[in-house]
Amino acid sequence: MKIQNSVALVTGANRGIGRALVQELLASGAKRVYATARDIRTLKDLLETDGDRVKAVQLDITDRHQVAQVACNLRDVNLLINNAGVLSGVGVLNGPVEHMVQEMDTNHLGTLNMVRHFAGVIEENGGGAVVNLLTIIALASMPGFGAYSASKAAAWSMTQSIRAELKARNIEVYGVFPGAVDTDMIKDVQMPKTSPDEVAKAILAGVEAGTEDIFPDPMSQQLYEQWRRDHKAVERLLGAM
Repeated sequence: MKIQNSVALVTGANRGIGRALVQELLASGAKRVYATARDIRTLKDLLETDGDRVKAVQLDITDRHQVAQVACNLRDVNLLINNAGVLSGVGVLNGPVEHMVQEMDTNHLGTLNMVRHFAGVIEENGGGAVVNLLTIIALASMPGFGAYSASKAAAWSMTQSIRAELKARNIEVYGVFPGAVDTDMIKDVQMPKTSPDEVAKAILAGVEAGTEDIFPDPMSQQLYEQWRRDHKAVERLLGAM
């Protein structure tokens, strides 16, 4: 999948990795970028960067009717980047159930909702790609983020399923497994973090290279290599954090 002249849609584009992805898409020659957020007012600054190519779209990915309407309106998309997500920071035994439901509805089912509605659009445009933002702790859970890990693990399984299903429709599917990234989502977590700009560059480079599983930062690359050698050791490591 070539980024130049693509028409991309990025969910959760108002901050963090999503915002960086919009900027990197523009720098890489994308023809048009639809930047979405639940509150369209939060996209104002992005529009000022390139009002001709960036189009702001109000979208809550958990609202199936709204997603269906957006998919009906945006018929030129051939690159879908599912970045929108939520992190409540609760464990699975004692955390509020409503927080767990919200994370599963957004991170797994909301992402799937986008794929279900845009797969036909991408196919009609001759094929393209779907990129799902996951997390390195989809591979092995951190108890303090247990609900988040579970929702992203479900999204990882879904990513593998749609990859197999969409291959015949000329749609590539990429899973992205970031480690700690310097965003508002984990601003209170004290550990080394990679900048969103660096992560965005690595994601698009991975898509262009056809790397189905993308580990876009040093932490995720290191943990993935450890997980490949001994996944139980990584489970114990993250379980103790």
